[in-house]
Amino acid sequence: MSLLDRLQAFSQKHAISENNSVTPLSAVTKQLYSPTEGEVNGKPAILLGTNNYLGLTFDNACTEAGKKAIDQYGTGTTGSRLANGSYDGHKSLEQDLAEFYGVDHAVVFSTGYTANLGMISALVGHGDTIMLDEHCHASIYDGCKLSGANIIHFRHNNAADLEKRLRRLGDEIANTLIIVEGIYSMLGDRGNLKDICEVKQRYDALLMVDEAHSLGVLGGSGRGLAQESGVEALVDFTTGTFSKSLAGIGGFCVSHHPELEVIRYTSRPYIFTASPSPATIATTKQALAIISSRPQLREQLWKNAHQLYAGLAELGYELSPEISPVIAVNANTQENAMSMWTQLFEQGVYVNMVLPPATPGSRCLLRCSLSAAHTSAQIERVILAFANLQELPMLKQQIA
Repeated sequence: MSLLDRLQAFSQKHAISENNSVTPLSAVTKQLYSPTEGEVNGKPAILLGTNNYLGLTFDNACTEAGKKAIDQYGTGTTGSRLANGSYDGHKSLEQDLAEFYGVDHAVVFSTGYTANLGMISALVGHGDTIMLDEHCHASIYDGCKLSGANIIHFRHNNAADLEKRLRRLGDEIANTLIIVEGIYSMLGDRGNLKDICEVKQRYDALLMVDEAHSLGVLGGSGRGLAQESGVEALVDFTTGTFSKSLAGIGGFCVSHHPELEVIRYTSRPYIFTASPSPATIATTKQALAIISSRPQLREQLWKNAHQLYAGLAELGYELSPEISPVIAVNANTQENAMSMWTQLFEQGVYVNMVLPPATPGSRCLLRCSLSAAHTSAQIERVILAFANLQELPMLKQQIA
């Protein structure tokens, strides 16, 4: 099969066609009215798939900081930090991140994807071992592949399975990195971090936790699952993104290990990617400060999550295993998913349709992500839209 034939086969399998009236890829947002509503393909819609957990995309302090940075520094850096040097904002944001997490070292990347890609490929290499939770994000998988290390998957959230596989390594354990997430992006479930940290301690491996979806969402001051679980001192490297609670784009890693600073000279994704724009840095600094100063946003986010989860559960949908700002509805088949997504869109509700291979266990999901900015009335409208869906085959139990 030629390269183009292969693409054509993929297109036919996944019903990618310009003849489809509306699909997630063809839908265009022309105008945003607020963090939770916009005009998509010419019609108003409640936005329920933005990962805008704290609703800060229109926060005045953030937008004003971004405008000021553009006026002062222009639109972009047009080069990497290793080649062009750092703007003062880059250094300032890294200091803010380190202080926020209570560590000494922080590195800012251009995206959350390159943060994982860059950290993993620089930390481990040929002859080393990565212990990887099977539900980890694609950016983590790609970082593992780029590293050239030996990759061993353990069953999702199963500390006993992790320990069994670590035990088999023997003396090779010294060169092992364990990777897990705070909140897993597809099903919205928390990582079993406390038990995993106990195993990590017994075997003296290094641990990296991706808090992309848990930053600003979990923990007493919003630092994520490690803070909520009381195990921050046992986490060696914490990665995350600016594109969720921080309402921008970019990524980071923080650590108490001074060796993190060496990453700047050894991580190819860091070295060869243009640094984040001044406006992105400025808005992110403001959003990070808001996480600390406005805990009521986190409280409202969880109220919204409980409301939507309860409403969808009452309708009999098969949902994520736990209440979270990420709520996945199982559609069972691609045809069901497309039908449900289209019907919701026609009712003015925009959710994420996620299909294999992006989903755990080859599920077909409608993924909803809540925001602190959603109103109770908007959530009731979403529940009503799900109630109005034409009857489709679906299970009544939670996703395993």
